[in-house]
Amino acid sequence: MGRKLAAVRGLLEGRGLPAIALLGTDAVAWVTGGLTNRIESGSPASAAAVVVTATAAHIVTANVEFPRLAAEARIDAFELHAVDWYEPDGLARAAAELAGAAAGSVGGLGVDVAEDLVELRLALDPAEQERLAALAVDATAALEAAAREWTPGELDLDVQARLVAGLERRGCFGACVIVGGDERVERFRHPLAAGVPVERLLMAVVVAERNGLHAAATRFASAGPLAGAVRAARLASAAVEREVLGATRASATYGDALLALAAAYERVGHAGAWRDHYQGGPVGYRQREFEIVPTQTDSRWFGTPVPAGSAVAWNPSVGGGGKCEDTYLVLDDGLRRLTDTGDWPLDGDRPAVLDIASGGSA
Repeated sequence: MGRKLAAVRGLLEGRGLPAIALLGTDAVAWVTGGLTNRIESGSPASAAAVVVTATAAHIVTANVEFPRLAAEARIDAFELHAVDWYEPDGLARAAAELAGAAAGSVGGLGVDVAEDLVELRLALDPAEQERLAALAVDATAALEAAAREWTPGELDLDVQARLVAGLERRGCFGACVIVGGDERVERFRHPLAAGVPVERLLMAVVVAERNGLHAAATRFASAGPLAGAVRAARLASAAVEREVLGATRASATYGDALLALAAAYERVGHAGAWRDHYQGGPVGYRQREFEIVPTQTDSRWFGTPVPAGSAVAWNPSVGGGGKCEDTYLVLDDGLRRLTDTGDWPLDGDRPAVLDIASGGSA
């Protein structure tokens, strides 16, 4: 936590601010090393606020949570305070008081520092990299088990329930869970479970969160050979994924990766298909730390170098059932796929479509 507090204080000095208040679940989890709001899973608002000044660091929480955090949270670097749970905007009021300055001059209250905080946390420290790797394996194990146990005719909701149960048993929250099948996978990018049988083709998607970090993956399973159109869509999306991953190198920019992605879609005969679905990007304390597209060249992020130690989860897709998504750690000398259990068939070095009859690649 010392490195992170030092980074926040560097931001204070650079922006000429008296204090910064971190109010979102993402920022609070980052600066505290994993303190999250599991009271209301999925809420972007944290159950605690962090206030950092040049000389002090505070956590403010509701009186309901205070005893638990005091007893169980590993927050020795912070002074803990409580406000009444029923006080309107109590966390913000207390944050301004602890900042010792007018709210309008405090980062996170009156001054927008959200993107600055995102940039500070893109590069994960070694402990965060270990936590993310463990999360990725656990989330992928739950995802692959749910898909592997699918039997033709099973309801999509039952597959989804098995996936969510597997996540919960591993201490993960399903921040995004999508399970669908058959022609709905071919028609819709997001075939949300609808209580219908899945007969021949299953797609299961997860973004799992634990202690603030997120890992994303998609897996497909098939009852028998893939239809020709589905196979073609999958090959096209896989080709795009290879290109964007190849362009995601330490010190290359996010814009470089996006331009490679756009060019790859054109090469496989689907020019502009990135417009039809979210393309993913850097992952960490949000499902997507930020998300931009190839035409947004004026974005702050377009020219931002990809830092070693950061994570990405690109999500290329092609209509007709083609979609790829895994979580990778960016290293100085390449990428490491974190969403890898070692127990799923591969096409080269990428996850294949599982043939549930043979256990191999469809």
